[in-house]
Amino acid sequence: MSGTSVRLTALELRRVRDVERHPGWTLIRGENAPVVAAILGAYLAGDVRRRSAAELAELVETELEELREAGFDLPRTAHAYLAEWRSQGLLIRRAEESRSETYELTAEALAALRFLDQLRTPRQAATQSRLATISAALRSLAVDTDPDVTVRLAALEEERARLDERIARLRSGEEPVVDRAAAIERARDVVQLAEEVPADFARVRTELDGVNRSLRESILDGDTVQGRVLAEVFRGVDLIAESNAGRTFAAFAELVLDAEAGAAFTDAVSQVLDRAFAHELSPAQRRFLRGLLPALVDASLEVQVTMAAFARSLRRFVHSQDYLSDRVLRRDLTQTLAAALPAAATTRPWAPSGIELSLTSVPLASVGAVQLYDPQESEVSGEVEVHEDAEVDLDALRALARETEIDMAELRAAVNDALASARQVTIADVLVRHRATQGVASVVGLLALAARHGVAHPEARERVEWTSVSGVPREARIPVHTFTGRIP
Repeated sequence: MSGTSVRLTALELRRVRDVERHPGWTLIRGENAPVVAAILGAYLAGDVRRRSAAELAELVETELEELREAGFDLPRTAHAYLAEWRSQGLLIRRAEESRSETYELTAEALAALRFLDQLRTPRQAATQSRLATISAALRSLAVDTDPDVTVRLAALEEERARLDERIARLRSGEEPVVDRAAAIERARDVVQLAEEVPADFARVRTELDGVNRSLRESILDGDTVQGRVLAEVFRGVDLIAESNAGRTFAAFAELVLDAEAGAAFTDAVSQVLDRAFAHELSPAQRRFLRGLLPALVDASLEVQVTMAAFARSLRRFVHSQDYLSDRVLRRDLTQTLAAALPAAATTRPWAPSGIELSLTSVPLASVGAVQLYDPQESEVSGEVEVHEDAEVDLDALRALARETEIDMAELRAAVNDALASARQVTIADVLVRHRATQGVASVVGLLALAARHGVAHPEARERVEWTSVSGVPREARIPVHTFTGRIP
């Protein structure tokens, strides 16, 4: 029996580690576990439980620089690490109504951080106050679940007798005050128990998201009418309240919303912190106790707002008929995947399909690169200069054209003139008979004419000479091109 239990437990733990990839396990066994735990614990597990994505990235980047100086190998950026921690299930990214994104820890990450904190600062394994709390809770559970009324009455009478006896001792001065060590021990147990509260609220938020997704999937998969869908929506809120995390939230909400209970809670915290033994607690523990009730109020209100937004969005999803188009899209995707399964055995995903898709893209640019329009730049400074009409000089225009363009007409005439006294000529023969009036531009023009109207001899070379526009003699070796006929 023992071997079967061990084997089953080992298989379940292996499934949690390898299949479910539990975020807490991932955090603890990670290579950079000390860095991750220190950063997340400092900025998301203390007084502030949620930060904007931009703020958290800036804080993490600052810490990474200091950690690198301390010898830690952290080559990636803060945004890259935040994306990795989110993919590992350590962070939850939410979009607020202001369209800004925020990060907070998951319930699994909070549990892992509490475990690591206990390893770093271990507490006593078994304290007197903790054993007393366990004993009292067990005795109360045993009595309250006993179907025999006489047993419950006897337990209440015993408790009343103990209270009467204690009252008598107090009146006679025989009841001593709890000693300093025991008081510190009980206060630390209270802090440790209260530190589990954020994980409970995170678990409620996670279950809210899960119910939201499951209800939307049921709406898309089924053919229910709107009335039944709305009933399922409201039933979804009830399911959250009936879950373990929902019941935990209801108990806290009852305490927070009860003004009398809340005032008593605040008074008790103030009285405890005013005692002399409270100075033995760390500043973080005293700060945690003092801000516990406001934190509970904020967390409970946040969960209530989330539940209301959850129901409101589903109602709008149904009333707007958006689920009909989503249902068609889901059906088409399902059919496509079903048709793709047989093809996967013979066709690779990267095989050419012969279909070209024009993908849309958005050009990305920095805001700093945008050049603003300055109206003063279009203002005319000074008077407008007026030019009178002048007579055109044809020779001047012809000279200007020769400076910017090759005179192809002159080169064709030179080639044809050279062919008048020979059956075939090369570019060098043409330049011997007619000077290159435009310098190297004339040589380039002759090469262009030879490529179009002549015969090329790429294996042969010839030397050509010309004088540059500035009067400097030049020469070059070029492939031989032969002109055999007149150029039109």
